[in-house]
Amino acid sequence: MFKANAKMIEQPNLFETAAPSAQVERILLYALGEFQSRGKVLADRELALDRLRGAFKRASEKFEAEEFSDEQLAEGLAKLGANIKRVPNFVAKHPFRVTVTARTAERALFFYNEKKREVEDREKL
Repeated sequence: MFKANAKMIEQPNLFETAAPSAQVERILLYALGEFQSRGKVLADRELALDRLRGAFKRASEKFEAEEFSDEQLAEGLAKLGANIKRVPNFVAKHPFRVTVTARTAERALFFYNEKKREVEDREKL
């Protein structure tokens, strides 16, 4: 029944986290790019997660995805290279501070502009 030479499928165990899906990364990048497109400074600036929640909500709606919890957002942003600080719950309703690197901010703005162009091109047809 079981072959000794059979390849085992690698799956994360209880203590490992799975790699973030491409969809989650796309939603986060879109949200960060959309935030910047509104004239807000993002790169190398510490922001309360609450300041970014609106952008994440709009991006989730755009990609027809469920909104992420604060912990999911913090984890996903950290995987994109953002610096995440947790603050006590009595300090903020959404207890994270986020500092996005200039490189990630540029990548997010580029991704947002590409998506925006795709939509505009489809509307022209």
